[in-house]
Amino acid sequence: MNRNDQQFIAQKIRTQYVEKQPSELDELRKLDAKVKKPANIFAYTFGSIGAIVMGAGMSLVMTDIGAMIGLASTMIPGIAIGVAGMAMALVNYPIYKAILGSRKKKYGAEILKLSEKIMNK
Repeated sequence: MNRNDQQFIAQKIRTQYVEKQPSELDELRKLDAKVKKPANIFAYTFGSIGAIVMGAGMSLVMTDIGAMIGLASTMIPGIAIGVAGMAMALVNYPIYKAILGSRKKKYGAEILKLSEKIMNK
């Protein structure tokens, strides 16, 4: 191994131990995550719950689970529960967009200012 290769490897290892100073780009990434993360968490959680509710309604209609829990007719409650789950799935995206829009409005000026500063360097 020649001297240049040794220096390269040593430098590569050394960078793992040097404390990194936060940069403006890191700050911009954090702000972007601060905007998107709450909306994404809500959308995934609410969408999953909606899918589970819809599946529970379908299961109630299509299987004999209702008879096991003591329901004589499972068609009407199953359809109602399934439609409620579908409604949750349908409103999920508009709610996600509303949350994202409000967060963009809250942090937009700061993000634009910081990104402009980074691009003009």
